[in-house]
Amino acid sequence: MSVFVNRDTRLVVQGITGRDGSFHARQMIAYGTRIVAGVTPGKGGQSFDTVVPIFHTVGEAIRKTGANTSVIYVPPALAAGAIAEAADAGIQLIVCITEGIPVLDLARVMPFVQEKGSRLLGPNCPGLITPGVTKVGIIPGPICSPGRVGLVSRSGTLTYEVVNHLTRYGIGQSTCVGIGGDPIIGTSFIDVLRAFQDDPGTDAIVILGEIGGTDEQKAAAFVKQMVRKPVVGFIAGQTAPKGRRMGHAGAIISGSAGTAEEKIHAFESAGIAVMRRPVDVVELVRSQGVGSRK
Repeated sequence: MSVFVNRDTRLVVQGITGRDGSFHARQMIAYGTRIVAGVTPGKGGQSFDTVVPIFHTVGEAIRKTGANTSVIYVPPALAAGAIAEAADAGIQLIVCITEGIPVLDLARVMPFVQEKGSRLLGPNCPGLITPGVTKVGIIPGPICSPGRVGLVSRSGTLTYEVVNHLTRYGIGQSTCVGIGGDPIIGTSFIDVLRAFQDDPGTDAIVILGEIGGTDEQKAAAFVKQMVRKPVVGFIAGQTAPKGRRMGHAGAIISGSAGTAEEKIHAFESAGIAVMRRPVDVVELVRSQGVGSRK
């Protein structure tokens, strides 16, 4: 089993003819993802690598191919419009890889996405992957392996490191989800934790947070109240100086609310086993009775 994407995922790539869109479309196709359409306004009627039909609009792509999921690789100034177009066309899951989208653009488009009933993952996220089945976004397929550990993260590169440790030691993943690190995102830790809790194919959960904001504290409270599966966590930025932005736009410490210490305390109070280093994920997951040595 998996969350959000599976064998029924039919993907449309918005911006498929751009540099990033074309590169990652080929990577996704090679992995086995069912890319049924691409969208580039003005290039409708053409095809991508002679395999994927290109359409002017997302609506046309859905009517002709039955696409139900979109991934967005367009410049920041156009990304909010691309999100709105996908939602308006009826796409169920919209994955926005683009980073640097103006906050005001996102603030305007989010109510529309919610009104249309679409799920937005991101922006500024690596997407998600159900190992051995499908990947939507930029998470490298070779570091993942099928299994029963769900992973949710604010950080793309930290996701890759932790997943690689799990795979190297024979612990497979059900789905790996990157939610993005911007101040405004469409899918929260809690949304993904709830999905993993309800997924019969997930036995344990790994949550990777970072300094700044209070999302991790809210996630910890949800885990304590609602999650009955073992959870292992990590907080990045433990040595970051206070008051300074560190990488993600959301990673700003204000008082004590966004510090690593406060978040680690929240995790531990919720019964989440906390890693001090990313590699600790292996022994902590095993200590919860999940995974086995090769």
